[in-house]
Amino acid sequence: MASIGFIGLGNMGGPMAANLVKAGHQVQAFDLSADALSIAEQAGCQVTRSAQDAVTDAAIVITMLPAGKHVKHLLIESEQALFDALSPGALVIDCSTIDAQTAREIAAVAQQRQIDFVDAPVSGGVGGAQAGTLTFIVGGSQAQYATALPILQGMGKNIFHAGDHGAGQVAKACNNMMLAILMAGTCEALSMGIKNGLDPAVLSEIMKQSSGNNWALQVYNPVPGVMENVPASRDYQGGFQVDLMFKDLGLAMDLSQQSAAATPMGSAARALFNLHKSQGNGGLDFSSLIRLYQ
Repeated sequence: MASIGFIGLGNMGGPMAANLVKAGHQVQAFDLSADALSIAEQAGCQVTRSAQDAVTDAAIVITMLPAGKHVKHLLIESEQALFDALSPGALVIDCSTIDAQTAREIAAVAQQRQIDFVDAPVSGGVGGAQAGTLTFIVGGSQAQYATALPILQGMGKNIFHAGDHGAGQVAKACNNMMLAILMAGTCEALSMGIKNGLDPAVLSEIMKQSSGNNWALQVYNPVPGVMENVPASRDYQGGFQVDLMFKDLGLAMDLSQQSAAATPMGSAARALFNLHKSQGNGGLDFSSLIRLYQ
């Protein structure tokens, strides 16, 4: 059993912290939301009044925050930076999706403080977080990965060591760019079929059994009524918000410019999600992109 400080109890972080409790760990948790803290307490977490209190005597710290600026501020820039409160040898696992350069900068500061740090962004969505079947993509040394692995196994099913610090974020950017492209293409094809008189459930099954098969068709169909227990069946509430997909596509585009990597389809997907977001849909699940075609 490990003593874990967990910061960030949103749609993803809350279930992740709850699964660590189920795995037998002692979890001290903090979030700015009182509702999130209440849910975490019901799940068996020991809630605290500040992030600093959450990491007191913790050997492991996990952060799950919206963007790189939040992670950097919390860990190294604020007057009560968590790195100042941690003992040498502590391990910080950042599960946020941030830019690779910020992850590398934080790792460099951590090394100076004799603190271990890994970037470990996740894939699998809210459903995966609740079921404990997330995929973790880890950037760090082999020794740091080995230390983080048993903790991550309490929250996920597939854990990959992508490479050195920042590699987890690079791999996540590649994955989410592909996800956006696939969802946009799936929405486009289904919308065309619907407008030509096809039943979307039948068309979805045809494409699932054909060369157009992809993750969106298998487990995340964007058409209401085709699949149960997905955001499309809940008026696109919950899930992975358009705002977050747009943010992640921005990270991918930054990465493409830094490396001179051609991403014409990724750029097109970002433009589509930007248009959808500009029409007031930023808070909806990203599968709601099909409304843009309707």
